[in-house]
Amino acid sequence: MLLSCLLNVILSSMLYRLWLQGISYSRTMLADSSEDKPIPSPLTPPVLALDSGKAEDQKAVSKPATVQAVLKGIKQSPKKVNLVAALVRGMRVEDALLQLQVTVKRAAKTVYQVIHSARANATHNHGLDPDRLLVAEAFLGKGRFIKRVSYHSKGRHGIKVRPECRLTVVVRETTPEEEAHIAKLKVNNFRKLTKREKRLVPHKLIEIEPVWGRKSRNHESRASAE
Repeated sequence: MLLSCLLNVILSSMLYRLWLQGISYSRTMLADSSEDKPIPSPLTPPVLALDSGKAEDQKAVSKPATVQAVLKGIKQSPKKVNLVAALVRGMRVEDALLQLQVTVKRAAKTVYQVIHSARANATHNHGLDPDRLLVAEAFLGKGRFIKRVSYHSKGRHGIKVRPECRLTVVVRETTPEEEAHIAKLKVNNFRKLTKREKRLVPHKLIEIEPVWGRKSRNHESRASAE
């Protein structure tokens, strides 16, 4: 007990002498002083400067000329998917999506998803205008070439092939010259068509009736109407 009391008295006297000499013995005393500033603790993270991102410090981000989207592992033949990809190649993105919605092909849904993904990449990641996007490229590549056993009658067997492919869609913004050309085509659609031009309907891609026997069917329908 006596030793502990003596130690406390000695320590308090030493601290008092240090305080009289102007030497701080704790962080709080240094923080209270008007001249000096407290030393930051190494355990606390540094404060991020909110005003560091000034306009002069930020570099001008240039928009890319083209943006693409790739889908791998399509379980269909590249030739079959290319039939649909060639249909929308060179079209505006909105027109291509509308065209794919009415196209009776199994690959139409796949091409629709890839074009939609490419438009999302261009809009959200690179800040391109979604109304001015154009399907610049849509090409196919070969994927895995899986071989499986095909069983036949009389104990025979063969080899059946299940090909896969990958689809790449590249979109870009239209130029002012292309926008003017598109606007000119839209204006020409309102003019009166001739009899020959009415027969040519390029946008009517879905044929409900078969190609053969049209004249005979039309003749029969007219005769029954009369």
